[in-house]
Amino acid sequence: MITHIHGKLVEKKPTFVVIDCNGVGYHLNISVNTFGQLADSGACKLLTHFVVREDAQILYGFATDDEREMFRLLISVSGIGANTARLILSGLTPDGIANAIGSSDVDTFVKIKGLGVKSAQRVIVDLKDKVENFASDKNNFVPVRNTNQKEALSALVILGFDSKKVEKLLNKLVNELGNEVEVETLIKHALKRL
Repeated sequence: MITHIHGKLVEKKPTFVVIDCNGVGYHLNISVNTFGQLADSGACKLLTHFVVREDAQILYGFATDDEREMFRLLISVSGIGANTARLILSGLTPDGIANAIGSSDVDTFVKIKGLGVKSAQRVIVDLKDKVENFASDKNNFVPVRNTNQKEALSALVILGFDSKKVEKLLNKLVNELGNEVEVETLIKHALKRL
């Protein structure tokens, strides 16, 4: 199993990165939270989770061990796939997920695209006893890089949202939050409203 990738960051998008390790480029799917933790270039190390399916082999990258552990907990729930888990981690931090599970907050999960009431309830029931390691006072993710509205639009379209609806919402958010708003902030606000 591949546990981490350490190399040079050669491409960075809100939904994936490419890391060059001795001439081999590794494509890693990431959450918006991880995107916010990464510099735009240079040395990079991401923890990984390797998914092998009949039709694909996919690497998921994580900035912190808490995020990777929460991803693994989420995909252990019946009906929650890797892409849905990544979408959940794009809208909430691991601590936020743990708090929502601990307080049985179904509404927080239902706001995430692709997650209905029954799936949200299943996540809460299945993981209630397993999220005690995620302290609510941790602050794992701090957005650090400015990007633009176009990257946010691209990321949300890749995640399955309608481009015209997203574009209108992003224009509204930029007017509310200002032109210098970071891409991960835009995406998080958009995910709450979509």
